[in-house]
Amino acid sequence: MLIDSHCHLNYLDNPEEAVERAKEAGVTSCLCISVDEAGFSGVKALATRYANIWATAGVHPDAAGGNLEWIEAELAHERVVAVGETGLDYLHADNASAQARQREAFALQLCLGVRHNMPVVVHTRQAEKDTLDLLQAHMGVEGVLHCFTESWSMAKQALDQGFYISISGIVTFKNAENVRDVAAKVPADRLLIETDSPWLAPVPKRGKTNEPAYVAHTAAFLAELRQTPLETLCQETADNFVRLFGCGS
Repeated sequence: MLIDSHCHLNYLDNPEEAVERAKEAGVTSCLCISVDEAGFSGVKALATRYANIWATAGVHPDAAGGNLEWIEAELAHERVVAVGETGLDYLHADNASAQARQREAFALQLCLGVRHNMPVVVHTRQAEKDTLDLLQAHMGVEGVLHCFTESWSMAKQALDQGFYISISGIVTFKNAENVRDVAAKVPADRLLIETDSPWLAPVPKRGKTNEPAYVAHTAAFLAELRQTPLETLCQETADNFVRLFGCGS
């Protein structure tokens, strides 16, 4: 039992074929992630069409200057199970005003998570302190730090607050020692796996367009890294997904 906890199926050229290949690879469920208002209709359409695909509603930090008012109404949709992806990404937000817009959008979406008792899918890159400060300012919020590439110190603080950590195919990359360090330490009951497709295909598919079927390669790598039977890791991460998002069983 494999679950891709974070993918962008609507960005694939042929999501229908990708869904079939995922099924053949043993992927039983996928969470299709929203990044902005314009793309949400495609996310929702896929989740409505397929019984094993679920959706989120939210705005990525790179789109934080856009409209956010639509999010709350969409959280009531029966196929929407989380807020996001939201968060902070300072890699390209290299000025104070851009970073402030990201923090404002992130705070609003964290508030929605608390208000609607829904998990929040968090993107964080080069913004450890501000991300943790905002999470701690919204105690009671739950969710996942997805495609995690930051420090173990940050992961530990998020775990202490009740968050999950999701590992992508980056863990298989040659220069991702810090990601492997974190992936080896995350408690078994807080670990998720993802593709973040169509990006970040794991070895041995690196350089190709990523898709949910490839989460199997990340799972196999993680099982070896954590010295855990593959079947156990797949079941544990699937159970964690069901516990956090309330779907996918």
